[in-house]
Amino acid sequence: MNIGLIAHDAKKTLLQNLCIAYRSVLAKHTLYATGTSGRLVEEATGLNVRKYLAGHVGGVQQMGSQIEQNPEQPKQHEPDVHRIIRLCDVHSIPLATNLATAEMLIKSLDRGEMDWREIYRRND
Repeated sequence: MNIGLIAHDAKKTLLQNLCIAYRSVLAKHTLYATGTSGRLVEEATGLNVRKYLAGHVGGVQQMGSQIEQNPEQPKQHEPDVHRIIRLCDVHSIPLATNLATAEMLIKSLDRGEMDWREIYRRND
């Protein structure tokens, strides 16, 4: 499964700690992150992270474009993070916006509770 990682500057250490704690689970998946978050996760865990630009210079937009199947022009008044939340809702992509939800998603991945999504996608 593809997993996107984005953290505000004040939460980067928390993201690193989450990735350290669940390194063995995350290692089984493809990780994407905005530039600085990705670099910090790689340094802390040794995991391979596919990095976009830093969030403030376009990385969040790059991640949003990957989520979209048919790229559209973002509305100027719509903050990029809200765009990603909306896209995840539209495309039924699990999204964690806090540590507790992130842990639930990671534990669910580890137990194989989301494997049906990949099977469904292959048969589509």
